Amino acid sequence: MPARKAVTLHLWNRVNAFSRGLRLFSDGDSILLAVSGGPDSVVMLDYFSGQARSHKLKLQICHINHKLRGRRADADAAFVKKLGARYGLDTVILSADVRKLARRHGTSVEHTARNARYHLLSRTALKYGCALVAVAHHSDDHAETILLNLLRGTEPKGLLGIPVKRELCRQGRRRVNLIRPLLAVSRKDIELYLKLNALPSKKDHTNDDEQYRRNWIRKTLLPLLETKQPRLRQHLLELSGKLAAVIGEAKG
Repeated sequence: MPARKAVTLHLWNRVNAFSRGLRLFSDGDSILLAVSGGPDSVVMLDYFSGQARSHKLKLQICHINHKLRGRRADADAAFVKKLGARYGLDTVILSADVRKLARRHGTSVEHTARNARYHLLSRTALKYGCALVAVAHHSDDHAETILLNLLRGTEPKGLLGIPVKRELCRQGRRRVNLIRPLLAVSRKDIELYLKLNALPSKKDHTNDDEQYRRNWIRKTLLPLLETKQPRLRQHLLELSGKLAAVIGEAKG
């Protein structure tokens, strides 16, 4: 088993290099961290907490309760509140009745939850003067998104996967960008970091429910495809990178 310090520095160095190369954040930035309480967002919180002093970052946590899992969702919100206190950070807890909103708008629960989440994050970032909102998608999420877009039917831009940085909202001259610094690392990297640093986290059991297409891709389709091509995830990442370069040249 690798040493805790080595694993910690490995993840920090990879995310730092990735963030510098793409200019995801700068010294002195105010960043709203979207923390669900799951492993990915807990590791992101721990990473930014570790960078805050040297980069003079101003951090705040936002947790959104989608009202999909009853008492478990309430427990997750309470967990994130305690987590914020542990790191000495202010934590905003918000909620959205996703099922009710989905029925009202005639949209899927997944689509509605995403829209509600980003709406609340936008509003919160503007309210508290945060120029950035950080979410904890990693490289495996990126590969899964490419396959999800293929199954739905997509334009070429759908093969770009998850954008590393994009504008989230704008109010007058104020602009808030969404960043994904953990796209530099994999789910395995995150799980090892979490384990060796003994970080507490919550499991969202809806991530095991394969009625949601993304879960089916992660738990069934990708493992099946990888029996024929073990490097499929890496190939998908390389494909999106090459396509991004082609699209960029075309726009230029």
